[in-house]
Amino acid sequence: MHSNPLNETWATPHQTPPFGSIALNDYAPAIREAIEGSRLNIESIANQSDAPTFANTIERMETATERLDRAVALLLNLNECDSTPEMQQTVMELMPEITRFDDSIWMDERLFGRVDALFANRSTLSLSEEQQQVLEKYHRRFIVGGVGLDADHKRRFAAISEEIATLTEQFGQNALADTNAFTLNTVDPADLEGLPEGVRSAARQEAESRGQQGWTFTLQAPSYRPFMTYCSKRSLREQMWRAYNSRGNRGGESDNNAIARRIANLRLEQAQLLGYRNYADCKLERTMARNTKTVIAFLDSLRDACISYARRDLDEVRQFAKQCGADFELQNWDFAYYSERLKQERYGFDSELLRPYLPLEQVREGIFGLYRRLYGIRFVEAPSIEVYRSDVKAYEVFDGDRFMGILYLDMFPSAGKRSGAWMTDFRGQSNLGGKEERPLVQVVCNFTRPTDGKPALLSFDELHTFMHEMGHAMHGLLSDVCYPSVSGTSVPRDFVEMPSQLMENWCLEPEFLNTFAHHYQTGETIPQEYIDKLRRAENFEAGWLCLRQLNFGTVDMRFHTLTEPLADSIRIEDFENEAMTQLLPTVGGCCTSTAFTHIFSGGYAAGYYGYKWAEVLDADIFSRFKADGIFNGETAQKFRERILSRGGSSHPADLFRSFMHRDPDNSALLRRCGFGAK
Repeated sequence: MHSNPLNETWATPHQTPPFGSIALNDYAPAIREAIEGSRLNIESIANQSDAPTFANTIERMETATERLDRAVALLLNLNECDSTPEMQQTVMELMPEITRFDDSIWMDERLFGRVDALFANRSTLSLSEEQQQVLEKYHRRFIVGGVGLDADHKRRFAAISEEIATLTEQFGQNALADTNAFTLNTVDPADLEGLPEGVRSAARQEAESRGQQGWTFTLQAPSYRPFMTYCSKRSLREQMWRAYNSRGNRGGESDNNAIARRIANLRLEQAQLLGYRNYADCKLERTMARNTKTVIAFLDSLRDACISYARRDLDEVRQFAKQCGADFELQNWDFAYYSERLKQERYGFDSELLRPYLPLEQVREGIFGLYRRLYGIRFVEAPSIEVYRSDVKAYEVFDGDRFMGILYLDMFPSAGKRSGAWMTDFRGQSNLGGKEERPLVQVVCNFTRPTDGKPALLSFDELHTFMHEMGHAMHGLLSDVCYPSVSGTSVPRDFVEMPSQLMENWCLEPEFLNTFAHHYQTGETIPQEYIDKLRRAENFEAGWLCLRQLNFGTVDMRFHTLTEPLADSIRIEDFENEAMTQLLPTVGGCCTSTAFTHIFSGGYAAGYYGYKWAEVLDADIFSRFKADGIFNGETAQKFRERILSRGGSSHPADLFRSFMHRDPDNSALLRRCGFGAK
């Protein structure tokens, strides 16, 4: 008889998941059994006769769902990066049950009575700063979980939660299905004009893997982005652009219009049940921004700062396209192509020339080396640790002799992986009751694969992505708190992107690039001339790129500041177009929102502004690293001690002040973007 490994203690190195021993049909019985075990744990906390204390209530709640959390994290993470239709179905089946149990916790008035009593007397309990943050987090979680609602409204609130859990999962599955559904295959070499040899080789390899002739291009980033940037055949660029930007908006089984509308309306209804005017008001209370008014003012102020630069960027590309003989109105599918050609003419530089100096393995070792210099961290490849797919690598992470955690690197596209890049964990860090748990951190990307005997050669954008996600990984791996609920990246959305975006700043530093950016064939160090051109081009089209990000943040806020439900007659496409500041003609049938997984299935609802908010923080903090030296160990150690290791154990504004000794100043970001100078 098959024993269920999800019910057992794993006798593996560092209790890492034994992926090969876990069958898909193990998840449902294990998760259901874990729900019942967690329910008993919760009951025992709620029903105890002893007066509430932090230890007998909060600390016990921290571990009450431990086994359930382990199984759910494993299933949901794999569903993002190594999914199958059968796994997707399992998730869809289990999410309502998981959500139902979760809601039962936060609506339990007995539990809340204990937490509320502690919260009311918190000033007399001699709690540490971390314990205060944990208590406040629990108290608020009960409030926004509906504990104060009457019985009828609790039932409605719980029903909404279940429906949202199902819909958000379906939204992500639909976006993935539409990403995978489209390919562009050609057998005509003329269609490849302008494409770099590496892109052609990857397309030929893709065609072969599908049993096709010629060259096949997909909507995965390593194929789509260079195609749009370099393909000189305009009709094919249009075809690719329309396919990418119509995901979830094509009708049929994977259409996300009704789902997006329904999710937004359900979130609004839940927020209003709790007494809030809109969903954003509810979501933002514990962020750095704290309220909707501040977020909208922030987005508006940045738009005011960048809009003239964005218009200038577009005008320059338009004029350049005309000089190149373009006798048509510039469209969305033209911008990246002519922008890259303008960049090459202006700076005498083709970014594809960087690829030979950025083989993935060297980039990885360069990033590992950076963390060794900054924090004394070592990464040791661990082939004995089981992985979930053969191209995934696992590393043990050490600080001296101290084991810090496991890092899984999943670098290449696959049919079962959603697009984009992200960091998550299979287990977070904690040190509760003297039992130290070190994290199992996962970094997932979609980078260019090796082709025709060449290693995986990254673009400069992919280097940025790798640095970004490794910044998140360090936030998780260097966490050193007591309580699981505030460890690692368990911080507000407008702070969580700061450590990751901070690391991107090193990408333009010659001292860092020279440590690893060597030609994969000759070993030649990246020419200083290339670095100089990169740095001169640093602010190329910064206004355009800033406006693009602000548009995403504005659309997110538009959905989540609704005070009345979206009517079925309102098309998501039209709703989005009204929210965005668009400088190029809109295109019928194309819509960002119907594949905007960040806000409809990824946890960034009313939080996408956080990317730009965190840019203010990261630019400001990097100004100190620049002043002290980008490898300055003392500065790095203070950043580690005062921010990275602290997780959410203090308010992020306090963490920032503890390192910078002042509040944030946006002038560093404006200088970096070139918005302060004409």
